Amino acid sequence: MFVSMLILRAGNVGAVSLETLVMPGPVIEGHAEFESDCSDCHVAFSRNKQSALCLDCHEDVANDLQTGRGYHGLATAIKTETCAACHSDHKGRSADIINLDITRFDHQFTDFGLSGAHVEADCQDCHADDVIYREAPSACFDCHTEDDQHDGNLGKECQSCHGTDDWIEVKFDHEVETGYALLGGHQQATCTDCHAEQQYLDTPTDCNGCHRADDTHKGLNGSDCAFCHVSRSWTETIFDHAAETAFELFGQHDQIACTDCHSDNKFDTAVDTDCVACHRKDDEHQGDYGNDCGACHTANHWPEIIFLHDRDTEFSLLGLHRETGCVDCHVTPMHESNPATDCLSCHQSEDLHEGQLGELCGDCHNEHSWTDEVRFDHGLSVFPLIGGHADTECSGCHETPRFKDALGRCVDCHSADDTHEKTLGSACDDCHNPVDWLFWDFEHNSRSQFELDGAHSRLVCAECHKRPVKNEINLSHSCASCHRADDVHRGEFGNDCRRCHSTENFHSVERVGR
Repeated sequence: MFVSMLILRAGNVGAVSLETLVMPGPVIEGHAEFESDCSDCHVAFSRNKQSALCLDCHEDVANDLQTGRGYHGLATAIKTETCAACHSDHKGRSADIINLDITRFDHQFTDFGLSGAHVEADCQDCHADDVIYREAPSACFDCHTEDDQHDGNLGKECQSCHGTDDWIEVKFDHEVETGYALLGGHQQATCTDCHAEQQYLDTPTDCNGCHRADDTHKGLNGSDCAFCHVSRSWTETIFDHAAETAFELFGQHDQIACTDCHSDNKFDTAVDTDCVACHRKDDEHQGDYGNDCGACHTANHWPEIIFLHDRDTEFSLLGLHRETGCVDCHVTPMHESNPATDCLSCHQSEDLHEGQLGELCGDCHNEHSWTDEVRFDHGLSVFPLIGGHADTECSGCHETPRFKDALGRCVDCHSADDTHEKTLGSACDDCHNPVDWLFWDFEHNSRSQFELDGAHSRLVCAECHKRPVKNEINLSHSCASCHRADDVHRGEFGNDCRRCHSTENFHSVERVGR
């Protein structure tokens, strides 16, 4: 009892020294200041509450556990363990209670996972001896300052461009990070091609900022190079000449250089679009055909002619007309001339008819030959050709091409064939027909006013028709005109012999009218 009372009276005075007496050994150097008061680290009779006291001092570890960061927050295997399970103290001032086996440590359970070339790095390359592991620098610039060829001009976020596999390999997305996409030839350019002297801020994005030396226009056409050029190739142009200038470039025009037409190398200067403005020296017509060269020539090939007389005019060129030169019909200046299309306007000198047949030469002649294949339907004229006339050469009736000079009466051509020696007049066709001159037919009783009957029917023409006449036959119908020599009455009974005589026999007498 006395001993017990003595202990109780001693109270707290002897508590420290007593706990010290039962302490298993000295704590590490880092905990030495707490060694005199065990309650700083221990809760009497409750081991499970001891870790809470550890975390009260080790706030960074407590924060890792709470936020799931760092080794203590990421290594799930230790989240259910007490601190003492890994870090047992009272092993002396110089004891290592961290118990870190760097050969087996999985760096993935840290805020800095090892990837790429970092996997092969030695621990001491990043962890200095006098710095605890968790406080090792994790920024690229902390270790790679000497590798930074940009001299800090791009900041310290090296991972924006570089990866851990290879420092030289760059994965910078220029479009996302700067808003300026690298296209075409720009993809092949190095950084320093645009960012001279490591100048990355305020880098010009207009073409002229980098390509001023390539501007063959020497600034005459402004600085908006992208209006014509593309990033694929500086020499490739996308300027739509048809849409922008209303003058489409096709054929050979699409192959020529800009300066062939824009000689002063300033494209906003108005250029004359007339063909002759560029092709005056090529104009073999010396301006006689006007300035609308495109009406005949093409941009594909200057000698190529597209003018179609049949299509583009109202006068088709047929036959020999197709081989005729333009100036044969079109006098100069050709673009102002409007030649007539009637035949005589060109063929007046060749009209052997001397205007007798009018101006419609095409009624008889054709374009293939002026003299061959002459078509004329004589049947539509006042003198149709029938019978033997159909086989007669034109010259047989027409002594000259003045065809209307030819006379239309039979005797005009057949006077030599007139065996009647003009005693029957000039109307040969009263008896004869064009089939054959010897085929004749004349019915005296029906086609004349003197009926042939009796002995008269046996007479030949010449017995009555004895004197030549010029035109129509006009013989007397009186008997005496032929029988005066037979009139034994010597005219005493007048000229009407028919009162007594008949045509059967002049010597027989038949008294009439008794």
